[in-house]
Amino acid sequence: MNGQSDKDITWVCHKCNQNLALKKVKVRYLEGNFEVELMKCTKCNMVYIGEDLALGKMLEVEKGLEDK
Repeated sequence: MNGQSDKDITWVCHKCNQNLALKKVKVRYLEGNFEVELMKCTKCNMVYIGEDLALGKMLEVEKGLEDK
């Protein structure tokens, strides 16, 4: 990557052709509910989860929850 984070890039929804905006999103995993800020389509509410987040922080949280 070139050092830019997902927040620094203008992301566009493939379905709606609308810009994504950083919004609070409710995430549910196993029995846990979490509220996090993610890029979300302003029209259809589709959420973008970047590779760094999916393979980094989310994977760490997933492993921690499964170990309990």
